[in-house]
Amino acid sequence: MAGWRERYACLAAFDAGQAQPLAGIDEAGRGPLAGPVVCAAVVLPPDGDPFVAGDSKQLSARARAAALVEIKARALAWSVAVVGREEIDRDNILVATLAGMRRAWLQLAVSPALTLIDGNQLPAGVAPAQTLVRGDGTSLAVACASVLAKETRDALMIELDARYPEYGFAQHKGYGTAAHLAALRARGPCPEHRRTFAPVSGMLAGTHA
Repeated sequence: MAGWRERYACLAAFDAGQAQPLAGIDEAGRGPLAGPVVCAAVVLPPDGDPFVAGDSKQLSARARAAALVEIKARALAWSVAVVGREEIDRDNILVATLAGMRRAWLQLAVSPALTLIDGNQLPAGVAPAQTLVRGDGTSLAVACASVLAKETRDALMIELDARYPEYGFAQHKGYGTAAHLAALRARGPCPEHRRTFAPVSGMLAGTHA
């Protein structure tokens, strides 16, 4: 119990040293072969009781689901932007992700004094803002945004699984697991597969074994 409280305290202490109100932005889904990328923005109050132990990668599915409820209840503002497969293929994943981050930021009901962006590139028009490499393990606001983004995307991939059950999206969430690649080889891509991502692009070109 003390361990997660200490992690929370470190994340919260970092945010307390920043301009307020502070927004955190993160994404989920840059690497998968299928589905959207989801960007989330969260503005938290400057203090509060501990409620999350870390970013989405550090939490179990049950802990993420519980954290999502707390984030939505406690945040001064939160928003989500979903960037679909078509835009990812048209503009490339980096451009599409930065555009999604900007949309999530613009949708916030509170104007932040500072926005922390996970990663090393700033979305155009988001200011004042700073990049923060591994921000989801440093800032509480970014950690909360990572949870919101992942939980939202996971739910969307479960919906896609109902439409395309043969690919197993509910299990692997579109990542290139052995089972996913086997389904791709057997059935070819579905409309939600990213055409510009290997090995999907190779399969469409007829060059992937």
